[in-house]
Amino acid sequence: MSEFERSRRMPAPADRVFRQACDVGKLDLWMPRDLHVRAEEPPAVTVHEDETGQDERALLRTEQDRMRMEWGTRDVDRYAGWLQVAGVDDDSSDVTVHLSFLDERHAPPAEAVERALDDSLERLAEQVRQAA
Repeated sequence: MSEFERSRRMPAPADRVFRQACDVGKLDLWMPRDLHVRAEEPPAVTVHEDETGQDERALLRTEQDRMRMEWGTRDVDRYAGWLQVAGVDDDSSDVTVHLSFLDERHAPPAEAVERALDDSLERLAEQVRQAA
């Protein structure tokens, strides 16, 4: 199993950041560019990966009271992840994203995952700034 985690300070209160991060219709704005999420019957979603052209059945759950979003594959235990938002003060919050690749055969190279996490958090920060 391979695990990765990144955190970033966001320029907004935690509740605003959480709303932006968990809006299923806007996930494509901050997630890795080659992944696209299509909502189905909650908590079911389909994730399309441009590189492979494959659709993956997944689950996506949010817990507003804990400011946490969790996701993972539905049919096989290939990957799972979570996003946690924590308030710092009235004007900022911290976001942590954690990914677990449960099947080493399907784990991307570590450098690619770390770069994708950093880029995704940067895009989320920009999305939060624009929504202000």
